[in-house]
Amino acid sequence: MHVRVHPRVIERHPELSEDDVLAAFNGALRSMPREGSGFPPRWVGVGLDGRGRLLQWLAAQEQIDEWLVYHAMPVTTKVLIEVGLRR
Repeated sequence: MHVRVHPRVIERHPELSEDDVLAAFNGALRSMPREGSGFPPRWVGVGLDGRGRLLQWLAAQEQIDEWLVYHAMPVTTKVLIEVGLRR
């Protein structure tokens, strides 16, 4: 599987590195397709980065086994609820 991180992610969140985002994506605790995301399929997920921080991410599946993470940041309550990790 090939995963790219959009440069805007790091520009908007300089406290994150590309490796942090990739670790959170690859080690997702929970992920699911985003409702009404259309095409290409878009997924939302929550995972731990390399420093043990809980991050949320949004990714688009560009092709089979090719993903673009276009948003990542420290997790919010809204996303925890969306993926079923919190009520």
